[in-house]
Amino acid sequence: MPSTRQRSLRATIAALFIPAMLAGVSLPAAAAPAAASQAATAAPYKAFDAWSDKFAEDWVRQSPQLATSTQYFGGAEQARLDRELTPLTAAHRKKSVDLAREGIKRLDGFKAQPLNETQKISAAVMRWSLQNVIANEPFEDHAFVFSQFSGPQISLVNFMTNTHPLRSAADVDSYLARLDQVGVRLDEALARARGAAGKQLIPPRFILERAQFQVEHFLKPAASENVLVTTLAQRTAEIKDLSPEARSAAIARATGIVEQKIRPAYTRVQAFMAEIHPKTGDVAGISRLPNGAAAYKRAIENFTSTQLSAEEIHQIGLREVARIEAEMDKHLRSLGLVEGGIEARMQQLDARFQPKGEGDPRPAIIASYNEMVRDAERRSSTLFNLKPRAPVDVRRVPPLTEPSAAAHYTLPAPDGSRPGIFWVPLRGPTFSMVRMRSLAYHEAVPGHHFQLAIQQEMSDLPKFRSQRIFSGGSAHSEGWALYTERLAVEQGWYEGDVPGLLGALGSELFRARRLVVDTGLHTKGWTRQQAIDYGIGAQETERYVVWPGQANAYMIGMLRILELRQKAQQELGDKYSLPAFHDMVLGAGSVPLDVLGELVDNWIAQQKKA
Repeated sequence: MPSTRQRSLRATIAALFIPAMLAGVSLPAAAAPAAASQAATAAPYKAFDAWSDKFAEDWVRQSPQLATSTQYFGGAEQARLDRELTPLTAAHRKKSVDLAREGIKRLDGFKAQPLNETQKISAAVMRWSLQNVIANEPFEDHAFVFSQFSGPQISLVNFMTNTHPLRSAADVDSYLARLDQVGVRLDEALARARGAAGKQLIPPRFILERAQFQVEHFLKPAASENVLVTTLAQRTAEIKDLSPEARSAAIARATGIVEQKIRPAYTRVQAFMAEIHPKTGDVAGISRLPNGAAAYKRAIENFTSTQLSAEEIHQIGLREVARIEAEMDKHLRSLGLVEGGIEARMQQLDARFQPKGEGDPRPAIIASYNEMVRDAERRSSTLFNLKPRAPVDVRRVPPLTEPSAAAHYTLPAPDGSRPGIFWVPLRGPTFSMVRMRSLAYHEAVPGHHFQLAIQQEMSDLPKFRSQRIFSGGSAHSEGWALYTERLAVEQGWYEGDVPGLLGALGSELFRARRLVVDTGLHTKGWTRQQAIDYGIGAQETERYVVWPGQANAYMIGMLRILELRQKAQQELGDKYSLPAFHDMVLGAGSVPLDVLGELVDNWIAQQKKA
């Protein structure tokens, strides 16, 4: 059972969740396993469905890359969008904000209408997403456009090489049409970056230098050896309706576009980075920027869906760090590791499990990850009724982004052409071996793959919810993934594997430290080195610098889900079922955590009546 301190902490978080944005509307229970269909107990209000479906389509049309990754349309419209890259202009950003305001206005008009239960959830999710778009807009330039984490200098390459479909000769032609726009999009981003720099919104020097490295890495090979060309060659080798002559012509055309249009654009970005380099400094936090405190406050609200202050989050992090370190100390001592702090002893433990022998160990590590995912699928069978149909694969992060990448998950293609993918950076020369299992549970099964692939496959949800066009934000998705790490510990998945258990506790400690480091960087003047010394790696620290607030979503979200689960256990007693609770949470799809709280309350009431 949780300690009094933990119960108090969770209650504090629960009390500070931002109220649901549907005044006067009560939300339904989400019943497992077919949550959406059982929730729709009343006839739908057709005017809302017609409007929301059309609005979602208009929203997706603004982002052709989103349309491609979700395959949201079909036929000629999807084919047209598959030939375009999303504009990066100020005018396009304004168009999105204006459309969000229009959506909020229309949602206000539906408050008094007879929406059924599924529609009420859809309206709440849509409102949440649109209000964040509007509220975030004044602070968009506080993020460095060419960040090493998600800047267009890498995101465009990743999209073209991994997400753009290459199934047919028509797809190849669309690839070339998009490739022809890469230079234009980079120039649009460059104009935005220059505008931000004119307002003194520039990155720290160490962040700029990471991005400079990526640009230099891209420019190093000749056009014919550029990843945008070599990937095209690799991925088109088996396309049946593409003749050898057409394939050769496509590769030649791609080489010409890279040489004549894309490399010059990267050179212009390179020159801009060199130009602002002397103006950069070493201060890491967003507080260094004009209006930085307000920008960070908004980031916390956006990523945690709470009204917690930075100081409250900092203190929660300190308390959680102390709790987890005490538990880890006990297990480390059981393995004879008694000298030094927690991090030093964990490094000693990890050293015991480093790959031995000659040759590259990475293929074997990827194979081990795949075995762990398959094992997790077997272990999950008694804990979940809802499971995704799509498979999940484990792959190494591509070389361009690996130096600064974190492990992450990407959704399967809705048409089945691409599985869910758990991406692992394997920089070496040493590897994080004892945390492999908890990472597999978080990113794949039963973490993000269960959560996101299930939602994508739910035909009873409106398409804009199943495809997460509007969603519940990072606190929901990352909170769930961290919750599944805790679940594996609770369910005895590490029985007989103390090193693996320590890896899991180390992963949870990492998320608790994130609360301390993120708030420390952005409100307390912490330096990059202070964050590293606290136990956060350099790449992760730099990620928090360019993505303020997001690191707080994991632990805050997990604590909220645990608080809701405990409430359900206490109130339902013998009627409580862990698989049913999981199915209710997953069956609701991605919703803001305040909405999830209302859904859990209604589900509890429903179970009591049953």
